[in-house]
Amino acid sequence: MFTPYAPEPYVDFSQDGPRQEMLAALKSVESQLGKAYPLWINGEAVTTDESFTSTSPANPDRVIGTMAKANADLADKAVRSAAEVFKTWSRVDPDVRARILIKGAAIMRRRVYELSAWMCFEESKSWLEAYADTCEAIDFLDFYGREMMRLGGANPVTPFAGEENEVRYIPLGVGVVIPPWNFPLAICAGMTTAALVCGNTVCLKPASTAPVVAAKFVEIMHEAGLPKNVLNFVPGPGSSVGDAMVCHPLTRFVSFTGSREVGVGIVSKAATVQPGQIWLKRTVLEMGGKDCIVVDETADLDAAAEGAVAAAFGFQGQKCSACSRLIVHKNVHADLLERVVARAKSINIGDTTGTENLFMGAVIDQSAYDKINGYIKIGQGEGREVLGGASVPGKGYFIPPTIIDGIAPDARIAQEEIFGPVLAVIPGKNFDELLDIANGTEYGLTGALFSQDRMRLERARHELHVGNLYLNRKCTGALVDVQPFGGFNMSGTDSKAGGREYLPLFMQAKSITERL
Repeated sequence: MFTPYAPEPYVDFSQDGPRQEMLAALKSVESQLGKAYPLWINGEAVTTDESFTSTSPANPDRVIGTMAKANADLADKAVRSAAEVFKTWSRVDPDVRARILIKGAAIMRRRVYELSAWMCFEESKSWLEAYADTCEAIDFLDFYGREMMRLGGANPVTPFAGEENEVRYIPLGVGVVIPPWNFPLAICAGMTTAALVCGNTVCLKPASTAPVVAAKFVEIMHEAGLPKNVLNFVPGPGSSVGDAMVCHPLTRFVSFTGSREVGVGIVSKAATVQPGQIWLKRTVLEMGGKDCIVVDETADLDAAAEGAVAAAFGFQGQKCSACSRLIVHKNVHADLLERVVARAKSINIGDTTGTENLFMGAVIDQSAYDKINGYIKIGQGEGREVLGGASVPGKGYFIPPTIIDGIAPDARIAQEEIFGPVLAVIPGKNFDELLDIANGTEYGLTGALFSQDRMRLERARHELHVGNLYLNRKCTGALVDVQPFGGFNMSGTDSKAGGREYLPLFMQAKSITERL
């Protein structure tokens, strides 16, 4: 019998033990950089004539790995082979499938520092952000494995005389999983293993800026006992490989985390019934946000400032849950802003693969660097830059914390997802206006309220329209089965990843009755 699920604890890198473990892992991973990684299709490693490289955001000259590059023909082969393997994998006992996940979690736990170090190199995560990413991956596998054991048998229904009745969850079929680069292990592992443990086969197309960490995940699942032909690994361009698999008539569902633009395109493509397709494809989508922290005049301003800085600038603001809007009551606006700026000024930034435990690294690539700096220029015209332009390392895609005050609720930097270390400060004259501003975007992923007024906290429970609401704490850092994650409106389908309603998204319920 397995122990009850509990979130994996974090370590304190100010302590000598964890610090030395991390330094050793960074040194070990550095010696492994530049290796080549194959595709995996129908249980076989596949090399291709075309390849692409993954490089370090903090040092673009540093090659993390070279990836075989799939194309539309190989994508078609992956889906067709997955459809064939589904016939047998779907019949494997749910407990057996679950044990593979539990074993995978145990392997990750033993390799926690190594996996974290890979993310420092490939995504420029800080030590703690990388460690938390690995812990979340462990949590997903541990939790989903136990959940499948709970859901895998006959589920109870109301008894009826003269009949035996039950409901069983059965898998859907071939799933296409398209994870993001910003949580390259946690979200990739969570999305993929949720589909697999339910009895589906998967075609995994990792983000092109995070393929090496995804390849390491595939290796771990092989080591854990997952049959190699159950999980196809097909890195390549979304416009060819991704679209080919999304539109394939044998694809049964698509699980995606990423931008609003790409998510809306997937919904449209998946809704088109292809020749020979005999089902409506299911989509499970998480598409980002324009998240906020609201601070009223009763709040603990030190706690609010600490939460805002951590949520806005952790991992360079490259989280769909990151705080990009600080919405503050006019009576405490100046006082809070002073505290936020002071804390943000103390942030250290640089290459997180060195010997120093830094808070911020580089943004992911040149495209992101250009986009974020473009939004900073827009913001400078929409408000008053109170922090920005600090010196950063000369090599890599580094952007310092940027705070722009006096932003109107309908300004571009208050409405559009930036996905970088840019915080828009928006004043409001009363609590009703603060709530209206908070709800005044097309997104609805995360939000937080700092207040000591009980009635306002209760109003936020009902009126702040986000999938993940936090009261008197930051709006990032959801834990598996503690805060199931997913949002409203253009933030996606409210999938509630890491929650008890997540696995049924990858199954269908079958009611079975036998007359006695």
